[in-house]
Amino acid sequence: MSTITTTKEAMIQARMRMEKAIEDFRHDLGTIRTGRANVSVLDGIRVDYHGTPMPINQLGTMTTPDPTMIVISPWDPGAVALIDKAIRTSDLGLNPTNDGKVVRVPIPSLTEERRKEFVKHLHKVLENHRTAIRNIRRDIREAIEKLEKDKKISEDEKKRSLEELDKVSHAETKKIEDLSVLKERELMGM
Repeated sequence: MSTITTTKEAMIQARMRMEKAIEDFRHDLGTIRTGRANVSVLDGIRVDYHGTPMPINQLGTMTTPDPTMIVISPWDPGAVALIDKAIRTSDLGLNPTNDGKVVRVPIPSLTEERRKEFVKHLHKVLENHRTAIRNIRRDIREAIEKLEKDKKISEDEKKRSLEELDKVSHAETKKIEDLSVLKERELMGM
């Protein structure tokens, strides 16, 4: 963490770091399958391509021609079997098919049990990001207290800054909780 010399810098850094945590949470939400075709579901899968683990989206074009199908058209036809294997061995429960040119990944509708597993996973991801925001808040709080201790700011300025920090962290936490509620509704088919 860079050295913070003013409360303004502290708040800017807090907002920046919390926004990164929210973006990371949004990305993680995209990788949770909901029963609708979404190419970001495959983001976490790496294909061993010529000895290098590569994301699928760097090996070809990914499209969703309909809500229950993802089609991957690799630029190198030799990668078709590798992509197929990587998807099969992932923990997503997908069963791709290929015709030697493209890989088709049908997205089955989710069973009630599988939906509940995904919701449980969603709650873990949410808690990890809540913790990240709390840790950012703690770091910035310590930096502000150090500024006051070093006599760079007044006690009143410290108090105002800490109140603003609390408001920001509560607002950012609410954002990820709201995103989580939307994703859970989507998962449960409401």
